[in-house]
Amino acid sequence: MSEVYRTLRVRHTGAVARITLHRPDRYNAIVDPMPSELRHAVEAADADPAIRVIVLDGAGRGFCAGYDLEVYAATPGPNPGVQELPFDATVDLRMMGRNTDDFMSLWRSHTPTIAQVHGAAVAGGSDIALCCDLVIAAEDARFGYPPARAWGVPTTMMWIQRLGPERAKRLLFTGELIDGREAARMGLILESVPPDRLAAHVDRLAERIATVPANQLAMMKLVVNQAMDARGLATTQLLATLFDGMARHTPEGLAFKARAEAVGWQQAVAERDGS
Repeated sequence: MSEVYRTLRVRHTGAVARITLHRPDRYNAIVDPMPSELRHAVEAADADPAIRVIVLDGAGRGFCAGYDLEVYAATPGPNPGVQELPFDATVDLRMMGRNTDDFMSLWRSHTPTIAQVHGAAVAGGSDIALCCDLVIAAEDARFGYPPARAWGVPTTMMWIQRLGPERAKRLLFTGELIDGREAARMGLILESVPPDRLAAHVDRLAERIATVPANQLAMMKLVVNQAMDARGLATTQLLATLFDGMARHTPEGLAFKARAEAVGWQQAVAERDGS
């Protein structure tokens, strides 16, 4: 199955489907067609009666560093995420709305999903990880949304769903990163474990979940998700996705893009995220 994907690898072990973000030379940064490929892989696993659990991880040094800024920020001129002015919010909403909907396939899937996070799950990478039902990370993993300082809004906005308003504001007002231990303590993720135990720990949990009938798992997931929907998840995501496009086209957002073109995205990010 994995040979049909450009940005993913998929393998099945018994009742567990493991989907791996696979751009290890770019820290699994998001480019087209990763969002749509992720959705396809999740929906294919969800439709397979032999699969009871979906595990999502990342190849190489980390889970996902967010959108590939070499493509979307440092390359001169407009791109799918940065328009020529005047800005048309509906054009951006259509594009980013598709990506958000693709990431949310992990949430909508009747089959339980687990994110196994090592290294960084930041910016758009945190959007993906936090769409999973359960997130388990290495103690030294890193979570955060640095573009909250300029140039982005987390489109899936799972921060508020998982943390509540005050802790979500604390992280989004600063764009600071937290490690896996702090993420677990705050309730952003389920738990953190030593890095050398991460894969085995996730495997054991997935195998335990896989002993439950698929219909029971689907019913438990649907009723919990319905409670989240009733809290306004869809409305929050619509507003966040709209604001994400606006944030890339504010004077500050366009200045960040210009700086990335001039000095490279790494230097531009360092300047934006410094004290």
